[in-house]
Amino acid sequence: MNNPYAILFETVRIGPVIAPNRFYQAPHCNGFGYRMPQGLAAMRGMKAEGGWGVVCTEEVEIHASSDLSPYFEGRLWDDDDIPALALMAEAVHQHGSLAGIELAYHGYNAPNLYARLPSLAPISMGTIGGSGYDPVQTRRMDKEDIRAVRKWHRQAALRARRAGFDIVYCYAAHGMTAAMQFITKRFNDRTDEYGGSLENRVRFLRELIEETKEAVGDKCAVAVRFAVDELIGAEGITHQGEGHDVVAMLAELPDLWDVNISGWSNDSVTSRFEKEGQQEKYISFVKQLTTKPVVGVGRYTSPDSMVAAIKRGVMDFIGAARPSIADPFLPNKIKEERVEDIRECIGCNICVTGDTRFVPIRCTQNPTMGEEWRRGWHPEIISPKKSDQEVMIVGAGPAGLEAARALGQRGYDVTLLERRRELGGRVIREAALPGLNEWRRLVDWRLTQIKKMKKVAVYPSSPMTAEEILETDVQNVIVATGATWRGDGMGRTLRKPIPGHDLQNVFSPEDLMEMNMESRSLLLNPRQQAVGVQNIVIYDDDHFYMGGVLAELLAGQGGIVSLVTPAPLVSYWSQFTLEQERIQHRLMKLGVKLYPQTVLSEIRNDCVRLKNMVSGEGMELPRDGVLLVSDRIPNDSLYHALKPALEVGKIQSLRIIGDAEAPNIIAQAVFSGHLAAREFEEEKVEGTPFKVERMTI
Repeated sequence: MNNPYAILFETVRIGPVIAPNRFYQAPHCNGFGYRMPQGLAAMRGMKAEGGWGVVCTEEVEIHASSDLSPYFEGRLWDDDDIPALALMAEAVHQHGSLAGIELAYHGYNAPNLYARLPSLAPISMGTIGGSGYDPVQTRRMDKEDIRAVRKWHRQAALRARRAGFDIVYCYAAHGMTAAMQFITKRFNDRTDEYGGSLENRVRFLRELIEETKEAVGDKCAVAVRFAVDELIGAEGITHQGEGHDVVAMLAELPDLWDVNISGWSNDSVTSRFEKEGQQEKYISFVKQLTTKPVVGVGRYTSPDSMVAAIKRGVMDFIGAARPSIADPFLPNKIKEERVEDIRECIGCNICVTGDTRFVPIRCTQNPTMGEEWRRGWHPEIISPKKSDQEVMIVGAGPAGLEAARALGQRGYDVTLLERRRELGGRVIREAALPGLNEWRRLVDWRLTQIKKMKKVAVYPSSPMTAEEILETDVQNVIVATGATWRGDGMGRTLRKPIPGHDLQNVFSPEDLMEMNMESRSLLLNPRQQAVGVQNIVIYDDDHFYMGGVLAELLAGQGGIVSLVTPAPLVSYWSQFTLEQERIQHRLMKLGVKLYPQTVLSEIRNDCVRLKNMVSGEGMELPRDGVLLVSDRIPNDSLYHALKPALEVGKIQSLRIIGDAEAPNIIAQAVFSGHLAAREFEEEKVEGTPFKVERMTI
């Protein structure tokens, strides 16, 4: 093929099977698991349709004593679990791709809250799965236990082959499985043939590989997923030490190496902290030790970076989880040389929250992710328009942009109005904050698509009143006017304005984002600037990224910053995007003083009053500036002003979307805009507006 990216579309042999190209959807969790097999199959099948040559499951439990509840992962405990997983394999095969399954026995990572069986691990220790603090310990595996786990793994491999899978994994990564726990010295103090020397500690993984190959290796490739570095130095596995030696020891035994770093928060680090290809420096040695194909990951979104990684001999397959979620059709777009149409991952990890919050996977960039089966949504195909109706959308933030793009894709005439000069709403303003630059991709991709649509007209710097809208005789209006941060501190914790919120130098995030760097000195009065005192108190009752990123911004500009939050941790919800520890580490390194489980009870001219939520004790902090990060107020006045016109028939339809309807994360704003576009002129569904997977009784 005459394509600069042709190398990505070469076939690659993996043991007894052949991958149709070098695009490899690595195993990733998704919140569907064993309870929603049809949704899971449709989601994975969409990846295969989009050109991913290999599509894998998430981790799949091989036995009831490896129960990851409350998380919903795959299950292959016995033969009754085969049909559910077979649905996925069949969906992947329909498009000519290979299906891989990641078998896992979790050791100390499985508290077995559902099964109530003892979890087996190399040593007896407290489990770290579930909440991470469950009062549960594992049972130290004896020789009989080890033989039992090996038997269960072999049986699961045979079931996987019967379910139709082409690649069967032996999983020793992320610190999540017994195979890796045996290898890691700090979790293996055994004195038998499974402890002591590295050769002994690798024995269990070697046996799993050998026995899996013996069981299914005639038809299925056997892959090893291995973490070559834990990023904790000499206490753990390192790519220059035992990580290197394990690969050298087992180099030719598996049919494929899938290598990464451990744990999950390192492997799937957000764009706020790491950029594309960050794992190459750790995994690049692997191909020097083995002739078998190697899969590597690094949130690759640029086809040039992908080609470079292959040509430099870093990997044979471009492994991806998040980029395949943001754009299931990424491979096909590269093949068709439509690189500008790739819906690039922004690295926000909202996809991860599907697993960590026990709900179906979602994506900020791709609103169809997780909706393939239950709503019948396709990321590239949408039903054509039903009429020649015109639609006016007021507000070009994430919801308005997506509604305009999707309605334009359907073929409708769309007028998109934005009161500001720059399009993108909250995304553009937030993307200017520390570490969030890649979030601009959300706006850039939609503007690129809209520019191709002759029927979508965009008018920036165009504020509109209800009267002006009605004068245009437009019949269909979508209001996407966003929300505004409160300036009084009211939120989920405090249901009355904080006394003193109207004093000088008390700001909301909106105020701060509207300022340029120079004008942020408005936080200080002239006397304070002269003496260099810059005490800034941030009260965070939002609990996601905003409070922490603004603390980072102000501390980076020389402020003495204190972050007060009612939650037990700063940026509490960022646990679910795997960022909380990194955020806290950065703030502590910048010298930000942290006050968890504390509310801001009063603002005075020169200080603030705090109250500990547990002890009830009060204290004072000096303050020059105060930043209140709490609830937001929906900008819904235009919607309510237009409602009477709808009621008397002056307009045919009126809808409010995104933060203007109900403030939420950016992913929900995009979803809301997409939903509005899909439902425009479609018959309304009574009752539950999507299909639900239910058990047949």
